[in-house]
Amino acid sequence: MAGKIDAQLAKLGITLPAATAPVANYVPYIVSNNLVHISGQITMENGELKFVGKLGKDFDVETGQKAARLCALNLIAQLKSAIGDLDKVTRVVKLNAFVNSAPDFTDQPKVVNGASDTMVEIFGDLGKHARSAVGVASLPLGVAVEIDGIFEFAD
Repeated sequence: MAGKIDAQLAKLGITLPAATAPVANYVPYIVSNNLVHISGQITMENGELKFVGKLGKDFDVETGQKAARLCALNLIAQLKSAIGDLDKVTRVVKLNAFVNSAPDFTDQPKVVNGASDTMVEIFGDLGKHARSAVGVASLPLGVAVEIDGIFEFAD
C-alpha cells in the first residue's frame, strides 16, 4: 500500500528517478542519528546529463528552475534509498544550492525556488527549509545546478 508521500507524488504525476551512484570518491548519503545528509545532486535524468550550461548565458531563470527541480527529485530519490519510506520524513532541514552563473547573473534565489517549491509541493509544511543559493563559476560536468540537502526522519 502506498504511503501519503507516494500518493502525493502520484497525484503530482511525479515518478522519482533511480538514485544515482557517486561519480567520485564519496558516498551518496550519510545517516547520522535522525538526519540524512545527501551529497550534491546534479541534473542527471535517466543516466543522461540535462541542463549543461550557465544561468544568464545559456539558460534563463525559468529553465534554471526546471534544473533545480530535477536536482530536488534526485535528492528525494537518494532520501528514499536511505530511509525506505518517505512518510518517515519529519522535516526538510536545509538545502545548499549552487548555480553555475554568468558573471553578471544575480537571480540564484529565483532559480533555487525550483527546488524549494518542489519540496513544499511534495512534503507540505514539512518541506519548508533553510537554504543557501550561491552563484559559482563552474560546476561538475558543466551542469547548471547542484544541490545537497539535510533531511530529518523518524523511525
